[in-house]
Amino acid sequence: MSQIYRYELTVTDDAVDTNSHVNNLEYLRWMQYAAILHSESQGCTKATTDVGATWVVRAHHIEYLRPAFTGEEIVVLTWVSDFRRVQSLRKYKIIRVKDNAVLVEGETDWAFVDAQTGRLRSIPKNVMAAFEILPKEKEAEILKHENKAG
Repeated sequence: MSQIYRYELTVTDDAVDTNSHVNNLEYLRWMQYAAILHSESQGCTKATTDVGATWVVRAHHIEYLRPAFTGEEIVVLTWVSDFRRVQSLRKYKIIRVKDNAVLVEGETDWAFVDAQTGRLRSIPKNVMAAFEILPKEKEAEILKHENKAG
């Protein structure tokens, strides 16, 4: 089980805005899509659905560091940073492949809720077990290796 999930893409024309670089909303869309793919690949989506629950966003924090442009190859790295009783923090780093430049850093606080009522629920152990947590104090070490992989 890898702590970090990689989602690779090439920037298309429709991701670019009137400033001739990737629109800020595209980065958010890529982050959410990478989170969904990671969840599905680890069995978390099925485990969540099986207990009648779903994940909803409580908050996003995104820092835009550099622009990306049409045709560039991008990798979205994402990992689960923690689990609390009803919430989980997921982090992201978006990197341009050709120069390894960090374009965006972000995080999303996800809440675990009952799919019918929308009320917060405690996260079951089998849902948490779908991911290997990447503790904050180990991020720099693991990400340094991950940036060179792929």
